[in-house]
Amino acid sequence: MSKPADTGGKRLISLAPDAWVKWVTQRPEVVAKEILGSEFQWISRETDVLVKAYSEACGDFLVLTELQLRYTTKMPLRMRAYAALAQERYQLPTYPVLINILPPPTTVTVVSSYEQEFLGLRAIQDYRVINLWEVDAEIVFQQPIPSLLPFVPILRGGGEASVVERALQVLRADEQLNQLESLLAFFASFVLETPLVQQIMRWDMTVLRESPWYEEILTEGRELGLQQGLEQGLEQGLEQGLEQGLEQGARRQLIRVLQRRFGEVPPSVVANLESASVEQLENLMDVAITVNSLAEFLTVLSDESDTTQ
Repeated sequence: MSKPADTGGKRLISLAPDAWVKWVTQRPEVVAKEILGSEFQWISRETDVLVKAYSEACGDFLVLTELQLRYTTKMPLRMRAYAALAQERYQLPTYPVLINILPPPTTVTVVSSYEQEFLGLRAIQDYRVINLWEVDAEIVFQQPIPSLLPFVPILRGGGEASVVERALQVLRADEQLNQLESLLAFFASFVLETPLVQQIMRWDMTVLRESPWYEEILTEGRELGLQQGLEQGLEQGLEQGLEQGLEQGARRQLIRVLQRRFGEVPPSVVANLESASVEQLENLMDVAITVNSLAEFLTVLSDESDTTQ
């Protein structure tokens, strides 16, 4: 039985930790000494990576990286908590970095600090923010930064087929990197047509499902739905509100994926999704990510509707 592919943040950064800490700190003299455990009591996440680094000016310190699929308003408090927990556990100064992979909704503003004042006391935590859609794809090849290769399609200037193929060639030339090809394909599907992605690279859904970012895309809609459900539950009853909220969040996320991949979604398709359950919407999300066209998705949707009647 083959070993599952590790496409989490720790695996990516471990490919070239020196290049990573130099890039996120913007200090060429910094070197990575060791990747440390980032499990803090009850907190353990695949997207948090803690590296012990060193420079002559600073001595030993920690670089804490949080790889977030999409920024939320919870991130400032999370960054404050993780930075404090890391410093307490290892007794070293901590340099926190938030990497946002995909742009948040236009209604959400990305901030680079946590600030709170309560009863005259202040809590402040600054952290560096790197938005991948603002990073020039060319630096991945020039510096180089192997850890960013799977993200090339969503970097600035990385959405062209020729640039994706260039990243693919680098991945395939290295045994340590070639298992990341499916992750590269996953992010390429956000900017290129699926038939083109499948034409130029392998498409392994098993590897994609093992990625923490794939799971986060699926759960993103559920989290949104949970918030809506709680609000509705105040008026309609908690059980009914939660169920409706979960369905609304999953439906909204599914439609957003279809729009991102295939353009405008016909109103008739949206109407057909209104009666789908949370489980059906989750299954359809898998379909939306893997099919080659909206027509293929509609065929599966039609079959799904027939089986529920």
